[in-house]
Amino acid sequence: MSLKEIKSRIQSVKSTEKITSAMKMVSSAKLRKAERAVANFLPYKQGMNKILENYLQNELDTPSPYAQIRDIKHVAVLVFASNSSLCGSYNANLIKRLQQSIKTHRDVRKEDVIVYPVGKKAMQACVKLGLECAGDYQHIANNPTFDEVAALADSIMQLFLNKEIDRVKMIYYHYASKGSQQLVADTFLPVDLGVSDTKGIQSDYIIEPSRSEVIEALIPMVLRLRVFGAALEAYASEHAARTMAMQIATDNAGDLLQELSLQYNKSRQQSITNELLDIVGASFK
Repeated sequence: MSLKEIKSRIQSVKSTEKITSAMKMVSSAKLRKAERAVANFLPYKQGMNKILENYLQNELDTPSPYAQIRDIKHVAVLVFASNSSLCGSYNANLIKRLQQSIKTHRDVRKEDVIVYPVGKKAMQACVKLGLECAGDYQHIANNPTFDEVAALADSIMQLFLNKEIDRVKMIYYHYASKGSQQLVADTFLPVDLGVSDTKGIQSDYIIEPSRSEVIEALIPMVLRLRVFGAALEAYASEHAARTMAMQIATDNAGDLLQELSLQYNKSRQQSITNELLDIVGASFK
């Protein structure tokens, strides 16, 4: 490789390093905002789940149409992906998990599976895999708001109540920390109303206006919160993954610059040495 080619590569890598470094800073800023949203929402979600558990512990015989288990003929999958790339294996793992979830229902035909793709990458994957999309929810991936997410959750719950779908799965990344995000694939509907932990259960509730009306309002609210929580965690996980990916890319660009600079200096020294040898050789002629 000539000196001119090496110098051109050095300039190209420097430009790439500037871009990845800038993208890392942008994602870091968005991540901090997303972390605050998750931290502010989590206590409310946990409080609502605790209320539901306390209620169910004392109302074990209370039926709910959202808990009805039926033969699985139609499946819906709610997937939270991103609108853009450059976030490592974030989207690839989600799509792989989507395919695995569909394969687990061997008796369900592909045309009986409907996907709710939150994010452009999820929609593109559905088109590529030949899966039916329920709509376009790219706007939710960029800026999840409770009203929009609740509307999406309500439409899915209504289809379940109408028996148009028999099971709903939800795939997203659970945000634990900047360096840790776990891929989750939960059954959203039918909802599991079992109480796993009876410690700290309160039983002194006064039910107004009636038990049926309370359970009818409480379960949908908790389900909406689960979807909104998943949207917030997916948004935070996306920017955490992009921040890490851009950090790695920036570090790799720095390492490559060092190698190219060393190669450039060696080649330049070799070129100077060859010119000196030519001069010295010519002087003896």
